[in-house]
Amino acid sequence: MTVAQLDSLITLLRSRPAPAVQDVGQSRARFEKMGELLGRPAEAKCEPVKAGSVAAEWVDAPGCDPTRAVLFLHGGGYVIGSINTHRRLAYNISAASGARVLAIDYRLAPEHPFPAAIDDAAEAWSWLLSQGFAPQRLAIAGDSAGGGLTIATLVNLRDRKLGLPACAVAISPWVDLEGVGTSITARASDDPMVQKEGLLWMAGLYLNGADPRTPLAAPLHSELAGLPPILIQVGTAETLLDDATRIAQKLHRAGVAVRLAVWPNMLHVFPLFAPILSEGGEACAEIGAFIRSGCA
Repeated sequence: MTVAQLDSLITLLRSRPAPAVQDVGQSRARFEKMGELLGRPAEAKCEPVKAGSVAAEWVDAPGCDPTRAVLFLHGGGYVIGSINTHRRLAYNISAASGARVLAIDYRLAPEHPFPAAIDDAAEAWSWLLSQGFAPQRLAIAGDSAGGGLTIATLVNLRDRKLGLPACAVAISPWVDLEGVGTSITARASDDPMVQKEGLLWMAGLYLNGADPRTPLAAPLHSELAGLPPILIQVGTAETLLDDATRIAQKLHRAGVAVRLAVWPNMLHVFPLFAPILSEGGEACAEIGAFIRSGCA
């Protein structure tokens, strides 16, 4: 890392503060601009598809193995975010893992609150199986809310006996919709992206009156035994640090092979910023190696 890279990224993020009034449309538009900033590699092969009824896109790096795939679930608090905002990260995961990546546009709140995202992820998973992919050649990955959705999807697939992937990756996962982790306030001054007020606003839109401890909405409260190996990445400079450490501890207690990678000084979902932050690229390489070893 160069200090200049990190400082430049922090300056960029702090120059784009959240609107004073919480507005779904404005929040979505701001995030889409971030996706435009990160860009799309010219060598990426992107193919829109329907995964059942779910809008999706294959994002393939050159030379990826057509028999291996990653179901990718984007972040954004279940309210914002899209394939567009995360296409670059999906591509970087494809390049690092040597697998195809199926990014999905699961339905968002408030128009489609819980359990719409869970249902869409399960439908996309079933579609992958219908396309001939073997579960042991598949992984699921996601960031932030998508990281929480990744773990919740594993629980859902296990309980519905729909099969499980060989492994999973959760980047800066959001698993506690009550916001009671110590880091949510202790790291607030370090985190230029995620603050408690915004998290609770999005949680309210997603839950739509459901209990914030509903296991498939907040997987910190799920029974986790029987899940496949999981890599969790998180930075020390983010408010969701305790979400990552607490879910890792619970997974370990449940007998799941979990690897917690805590990156010093890194921000929320720092692999997203691989084009401008060297640690982001290194984290993508770590994700790729984990998926390669799990889906061999």
